[in-house]
Amino acid sequence: MSWGTELWDQFDNLEKHTQWGIDVLEKYIKFVKERTEIELSYAKQLRNLSKKYQPKKNSKEEEEYKYTSCKAFLSTLNEMNDYAGQHEVISENMTSQITVDLARFVQELKQERKSNFHDGRKAQQHMETCWKQLESSKRRFERDCKEADRAQQYFEKMDADINVTKADVEKARQQAQIRHQMAEDSKADYSSSLQKFNQEQHEYYHTHIPSIFQKIQEMEERRIVRIGESMKTYAEVDRQVIPIIGKCLDGIVKAAEAINQKSDSQLVIEAYKSGFEPPGDIEFEDYTQPMKRTVSDNSLSNSRGDGKPELKFGGKSKGKLWPFIKKNKSPKQQKEPLSHRFNEFMISKPKIHCFRSLKRGGATPEDFSNLPPEQRRKKLQQKVDELNKEIQKEMDQRDAITKMKDVYLKNPQMGDPASLDHKLTEVSQNIEKLRLEAQKFEAWLAEVEGRLPARGEQARRQSGMYDGQGAPTANSCAQDRESPDGSYTEERSQENEVKVLATDFDDEFDDEEPLPAIGTCKALYTFEGQNEGTISVIEGEILYVIEEDKGDGWTRIRRNEDEEGYVPTSYVEVYLDKNAKGAKTYI
Repeated sequence: MSWGTELWDQFDNLEKHTQWGIDVLEKYIKFVKERTEIELSYAKQLRNLSKKYQPKKNSKEEEEYKYTSCKAFLSTLNEMNDYAGQHEVISENMTSQITVDLARFVQELKQERKSNFHDGRKAQQHMETCWKQLESSKRRFERDCKEADRAQQYFEKMDADINVTKADVEKARQQAQIRHQMAEDSKADYSSSLQKFNQEQHEYYHTHIPSIFQKIQEMEERRIVRIGESMKTYAEVDRQVIPIIGKCLDGIVKAAEAINQKSDSQLVIEAYKSGFEPPGDIEFEDYTQPMKRTVSDNSLSNSRGDGKPELKFGGKSKGKLWPFIKKNKSPKQQKEPLSHRFNEFMISKPKIHCFRSLKRGGATPEDFSNLPPEQRRKKLQQKVDELNKEIQKEMDQRDAITKMKDVYLKNPQMGDPASLDHKLTEVSQNIEKLRLEAQKFEAWLAEVEGRLPARGEQARRQSGMYDGQGAPTANSCAQDRESPDGSYTEERSQENEVKVLATDFDDEFDDEEPLPAIGTCKALYTFEGQNEGTISVIEGEILYVIEEDKGDGWTRIRRNEDEEGYVPTSYVEVYLDKNAKGAKTYI
């Protein structure tokens, strides 16, 4: 099966067919090129999608990724990023192995096709030239034959005419002979041209055209084979990345299987555990015992004693001094009329400064005393770890400078050792500062870790409102109460404001006797009472307890008749005397 023998007369159709084949190849190249663009676009969109949902550094989102479900989602994002990379590989391989090679092959194919059909046209033109020469010699032979016949007829006519001279007859005879000779020459030329044409035609149809068409056939078959190989490569490029894509998908499945709901639940506990204990039983307060103070008929305490306050001041226990409201016991102070004090009381605002200001944008205390105990411990531990890392970094830098200085001492041409002294001193100072800072935070951490178990040793009553840290530090501001979940109340209601001021107002008009001691206590830590209503204690000091903790984290104690106040309950170890006068009765 050869185009040279089967399609010897289809030169124009073969030319059209081969051009169509090249167009098909270029169309396939365009298809693969668009596929690579789609792969790149898809990979880019996948990468952007993965980047969009990646947690931002140093943000709250980054903290959320400690949960196993969030870790699995992060692994999914990373695997999708790798998945996108495989689509980029597909695009690159298709471009290098198919698009580029086929584009070069098409150019070579076009050049080869052009050369083959150029040779075919050249052979056609040669045959047309031979044909024209044959036709010319044929027409000349035909013309000379006709001229010879006419000359012969004229000679015979002249020879038969008796009136024509002999010279005319001879002339006609000679003319006839010449024409016959010309006809013979034309015949020989025609015969030679015909023989030559037949030979050329035979070579054209049996040698030249079959050879040219065979080359064109081979060229077309190479094109067909090449496009088939490109299609196989197209499939292989996809197949090569399937195992890696499968690993990406397996990674997503593995991350999903690693999700642990129990672990996440435990992390929630660690994140939000306050360290406080649930409120205990509410104490029974015996109001049947006689009041040991003189009550004015016009005083606000009278209405409070009856349990029916006209202004809804609230029933605070008698003798309970709010930790940050100083009790005025001066008997020489001139008392203002009740109506004036009551009006001033109604329009005044409570003078209590507390952690609410911190919650509304104030600076966070350095010792994290605004946090519940457990959360404070975690923050302090985190700060200690950070400081230790910084110390280690500075120590490494100091060691490097020391080694460099030793090198300079051994090889003075490399540098001046004295030039490193300033830097070495600076690094040493930084290390000392960081160590002092770390010791400060370690002391706070030890204080918190030492107090947390002590709070669990005795099931003390908590009213549902807690102070921010369990015990204030020396540089802390006045504290507000806190709910058991660790959150701080933002604003007191008008009724609570009235309660506090009513107590302060009422206490100024009370001439009560000193509260009796109900037990003793030992100071576990040194406490500097810098706020109103508090008292300073020294570690190991023995004092008298005159009022127990009511759930707000404070215990009222007395050193002597003139010194009494509140200290954090967690700072003292209380020994109650149940038989003491004024001891509470529990039910």
